[in-house]
Amino acid sequence: MNATVITPDLPELEPPRSFYTYKSGLGSWLLTTDHKRIAILYAVTITLFFIMGGVAAAMMRINLVEPQGALLSAETYNKTFTFHGVVMVWFFLIPSIPATLGNFLLPIMIGARDLAFPRLNLMSWYLFVIGGCFTIACLLLGGVDTGWTFYTPFSTMFSNTNVILVAVGVFVTGFSTILTGLNFIVTTHKLRMPGMTWFKLPLFVWGMYAVSLVMVLATPVLAMTLSLIGLERIAQVGIFDPALGGDPLLFQHMFWFYSHPAVYIMILPAMGVASEIIPCFARRKIFGYEFMVYALVGISVIGFLVWGHHMFVAGMSPTATLVFSILSFAIAVPSAIKVFNWTATLRRGRITFEAPMLYALGFVGLFMIGGMSGLMLAAPALDIPLHATYFVIAHFHYVMVGGTVMAYLGGIHYWWPKITGRLYSEAWARFAAILMFFGFNFTFFPQYVLGYLGMPRRYHAYPPQFQTLNILSSAGASILALAYLIPVVYLGWSLFRGARAGNNPWGARGLEWQTTSPPPKQNFLERPVVQKAYAYDEPSPDGQPASGATA
Repeated sequence: MNATVITPDLPELEPPRSFYTYKSGLGSWLLTTDHKRIAILYAVTITLFFIMGGVAAAMMRINLVEPQGALLSAETYNKTFTFHGVVMVWFFLIPSIPATLGNFLLPIMIGARDLAFPRLNLMSWYLFVIGGCFTIACLLLGGVDTGWTFYTPFSTMFSNTNVILVAVGVFVTGFSTILTGLNFIVTTHKLRMPGMTWFKLPLFVWGMYAVSLVMVLATPVLAMTLSLIGLERIAQVGIFDPALGGDPLLFQHMFWFYSHPAVYIMILPAMGVASEIIPCFARRKIFGYEFMVYALVGISVIGFLVWGHHMFVAGMSPTATLVFSILSFAIAVPSAIKVFNWTATLRRGRITFEAPMLYALGFVGLFMIGGMSGLMLAAPALDIPLHATYFVIAHFHYVMVGGTVMAYLGGIHYWWPKITGRLYSEAWARFAAILMFFGFNFTFFPQYVLGYLGMPRRYHAYPPQFQTLNILSSAGASILALAYLIPVVYLGWSLFRGARAGNNPWGARGLEWQTTSPPPKQNFLERPVVQKAYAYDEPSPDGQPASGATA
């Protein structure tokens, strides 16, 4: 008797649900503890702050077209550049890469399902938003005119603007930064998957780890400084004001002890992004991986020792001036190691110039220009005449803005297919990257010349002989604004109409490319395979050939 085999009708398996779709509704986003969704919340929030800070910058550049000011009164100009500085530094540049790309990628890159403290991660975002609300409220109530440095005794005794309100905003946001850093450190120590040893970590993770140390150790000093400002301003306790027995230099020491390491909060993650992109599009293992790690950690440590070079003009002993000058030159060594190793990685590489690579190379170029001018400011003989001029503005914009924004956008473009599951217009992306590089140089290189010629910074009006360079700088700012706007358009189009991305469109290495695009809520559907870092000379676990062509 023949048996009849009955095959039951099996239900068709649903495709894995991405982190976007496993729950719907506004509440599922505002109460989420998924690191990927929190990264998206950060990305939306800091983009809004970037737009506000950018509008303030545009108003300043329009005003400076005319020697006597074309748009703003002196008082409004002071409030505008203060708002621009506060928003850009604390609500865009510092959180941009760690809070967005770091939040999204760090757990995936080490094979974890989430950060060590998911609820703390959500709380960090809420603190960030609350701090931002205080700052915006300050703007609506009339603004603050102290500059983003809050120098005393002006900020404690003389300014009649809303200093306390914006200080509270920055104070609250500082706690968000500390909690994020703490979360990253514990996650990196405790949640690495088996086989993911310290020297198999991607350099982006190393960048997040190094910057987290700086965030946890330096940010409390800022919190203390802002608290003392409030204490002196409200209770008239003599801390910084000489009339009350205080010392204004104490404020500068405390402020720059935080604020110079804060530069590395911005640039260390940017270095991590470049270290992921350059090997991928050069199809080569990164040169000197161990030295790159030591350089990242070295920058984070030496960064605590160089704050004094901000105070050469404030009055320091010759010995202290010499020591801080030498230390400021010393931090160029690990920075140079990074640049040399990126260059050596490119040598003999099979380089292709997709948009992420253009942004990464733009970051290296702008960082080098800014870094070289930083060496000039590390020398007291040059810093003293240049300190209060536009030369310093050009220097820190090249490092903090040019470097960070190019790397941030490079990272956004590199991981965009992984985050969204969509591809963008490569032609428009390349055009925007090139336009941004030239727009940035048109904007800020004339400011080096203005500073060299003696134009003071923070001034609402200037002598007529500086007008041509100011017009050139403002014209460059117009190009730069257009270059910033273009990615908003084609990335927005990509979200709804972009072609579907594969799991690994760049043929890249790293655990994040072994999961789906976009990833599922639990990050991986199958256990990923740990490889050596940047093993472009070995076949990929997903079948990508060694040193193969990009998709």
